[in-house]
Amino acid sequence: MFTLEQLKESHSKVKSGADFPAYFKEIKELGVTHYEAYVSNGRIDYHGANHYIVKAPAKYDPLTIANTAAIDQFKLELLAHQQGKTDFLTFITMCADTGIEKWEICMDKKTCAYFDKLGNEVLVERIPF
Repeated sequence: MFTLEQLKESHSKVKSGADFPAYFKEIKELGVTHYEAYVSNGRIDYHGANHYIVKAPAKYDPLTIANTAAIDQFKLELLAHQQGKTDFLTFITMCADTGIEKWEICMDKKTCAYFDKLGNEVLVERIPF
């Protein structure tokens, strides 16, 4: 199964949303089935087969997540990030400011679901590759 070091190496190559397709492919090949990324501090829980899990620790000082999701603003800024117009830290800050607490990537379904502080699914995107 995959290790935290392998996951860190893969993630270190992501500079913008434009780098995500290669990252997705690489960690899927490592055996990741899905993962949850937490906006507040950058912690990520990676899941594999047979209940295997690797928890990546917090990456930055805690951010405050807005209490109410500003979904339309989030969608606009998400698109800019996916087009490579913003770096990852800018994306994370935008998520916090627009009320996004976490996202979940499902490798098999090729989906990314975004959630607010109450655990409501506010957007599900198909990953187009």
